[in-house]
Amino acid sequence: QVQLVESGGGLVQPGGSLRLSCVASGSIFSISVMGWYRQAPGKQRELVATISNGGSTNYADSVQGRFTISRDSAKNTAYLQINSLKPEDTAVYLCNAAVRTRAYSPAVFSYWGLGTQVTVSS
Repeated sequence: QVQLVESGGGLVQPGGSLRLSCVASGSIFSISVMGWYRQAPGKQRELVATISNGGSTNYADSVQGRFTISRDSAKNTAYLQINSLKPEDTAVYLCNAAVRTRAYSPAVFSYWGLGTQVTVSS
């Protein structure tokens, strides 16, 4: 089994910053892609940013230039630095990882964390 645990969310004023962390643990041989998604009340889950094991990143247009994704592969950890927060960034932020659990099997499984709440309000 693989567990993902997010942390770092909170209540912040517009224009503020937060740094989210996602730690993966359990039966992990390797992780190819780690990503952050978010889901606001009444809305569908949407991609925020992803990062490959080679460091290639991808961002949603709505966060480009304000959010930065990074990872520490040795620690199976991904980070999301979020700056210049806006009220519309309010959501539960969820971490996702594409995990290979066995050295002898190429199968990759997708795992999700439970999320961390980010609320942007004055």
